[in-house]
Amino acid sequence: MSNAVDIRTLDLVSEEPVSRQERKQRTRQALLDTALELLADRPFATLSLREVAKGAGLVPTAFYRHFASMEELGVALVEEATRTLRGMMRSARTDPDTYQGMISASVATVHQFVRANEDHFRFLTRERYGGGPLARSIAVELRMFSGDLAIDLARFAPLRAWSTEDLHMLADLIVSVMITTTVELLEARPGEDAKITGTAEKRLRLILLGIPHWKTR
Repeated sequence: MSNAVDIRTLDLVSEEPVSRQERKQRTRQALLDTALELLADRPFATLSLREVAKGAGLVPTAFYRHFASMEELGVALVEEATRTLRGMMRSARTDPDTYQGMISASVATVHQFVRANEDHFRFLTRERYGGGPLARSIAVELRMFSGDLAIDLARFAPLRAWSTEDLHMLADLIVSVMITTTVELLEARPGEDAKITGTAEKRLRLILLGIPHWKTR
């Protein structure tokens, strides 16, 4: 998509002079990008420090100038995707004044971002249940994602009297739909995106239909 937002911003070729810090950041990004490319069809546990460093054009010892371990690199990959998406989702929910407006904007944002960063999301969905530091990091990011949503949901008049616990429960349901939608997009055949996003909007509307009937405690 021409208007998609891609979180991979590495540009190794530049005619402008760069500072030492900029070079360090570019090298760090090269390590992240190399790891992601190597993870296209394999679990993170099979990835070695040596092959990541080699793919980025570094000797293995230089890896430690940027990451303390492979686990730290993996957590950085998780944060690179999820934190950017969290910011985009909050922006998408800033203007809509209705549930339908929020639903449409949120689904469109997820669709755009997943399609622009499929490698990242294949990595996230694969590692989510893998255990260890990466699975814990993904779980933390999802909780933060849900927490952001709960805060935004409290802006709507019918939800202002809801308890914090119930707002988070509603947010968790919505996030679960978004995760399901992400997996479906990654597994979709060509031409299926419109059907998948349409189904996502229906699922979210179904959840929100229950709001007027829920007695918060």
